[in-house]
Amino acid sequence: MVTGGSGFLGSHLCEKLLNQGNEVLCVDNLFTGRKSNIHHLLDNKNFEFLRHDITHPLFVEVDEIYNLACPASPIHYQFDPVQTTKTSVIGAINMLGLAKRLKIKILQASTSEVYGDPEVHPQPESYKGSVSTTGIRACYDEGKRCAETLFFDYHRQHNLEIKVMRIFNTYGPRMHPQDGRVVSNFIVQALKGENITIYGNGEQTRSFCYVDDNIEGMIRLMNSRKDFTGPVNIGNPGEFSMLELANLILEITGSSSKLIFLPLPQDDPMQRRPIIDLAKTELNWEPKVNLKSGLIDTVAYFEELLNKD
Repeated sequence: MVTGGSGFLGSHLCEKLLNQGNEVLCVDNLFTGRKSNIHHLLDNKNFEFLRHDITHPLFVEVDEIYNLACPASPIHYQFDPVQTTKTSVIGAINMLGLAKRLKIKILQASTSEVYGDPEVHPQPESYKGSVSTTGIRACYDEGKRCAETLFFDYHRQHNLEIKVMRIFNTYGPRMHPQDGRVVSNFIVQALKGENITIYGNGEQTRSFCYVDDNIEGMIRLMNSRKDFTGPVNIGNPGEFSMLELANLILEITGSSSKLIFLPLPQDDPMQRRPIIDLAKTELNWEPKVNLKSGLIDTVAYFEELLNKD
């Protein structure tokens, strides 16, 4: 079962699991997920879609749970912050309860946002984070931190087999065009010939992992040795400034868009880069797709999407 299965990452995960010969139950309330992401899977006899909000209990029979359900971009998770926190916390409790009843393993899609605006750079899994409990991003950051707590408490208290994955910035086809994330923002603005909006001075950095690499890491984590719980960083250790990203997208699209600079949002981290030694050692995983190659595929997806509109 994949919760959040019609979202950006979830739909790619469903597709890969089906290609590996699995039966997949995709669960999504379609708040940010889109049916168009899974439309090509609906005729597959091994695929089932269930519209459901995991803040309510769910009684199904499955063998593994990938818990990806939660709006993940600031523009979406800040739209209804209380619901965002409920999805992370109550949703985790419901999915952990189901895993406990069925005696199955469960993976939590956590986030690099648990590190907040980091005072340690790059970030190892041992870093405990610098996070505001009262800021506008806290509904997501603290919700995910609490979900991790719940996972490890269920593991210790109920001997539940858990896997916790901390996802760093991921991009690729099927990103939501209005998710407010930097890659989709820049590409859509470039393709439309609009000004490219950079927050701050553009020197803040992120690491960008292509979606195929991310999903490969996720499946390897689920299939890792029983006593390996994580948390484990899954991301690309290549680090790029917002200016570098914008200029690369301008080069790929051939756009004449101009760069404009706006104030930095509250609690926006200045830098983010994973240390992935644990993923290399335990999962034999590291990203293979470089940023330019991944962006070319992502731009092609958005070109097709915008042409439909």
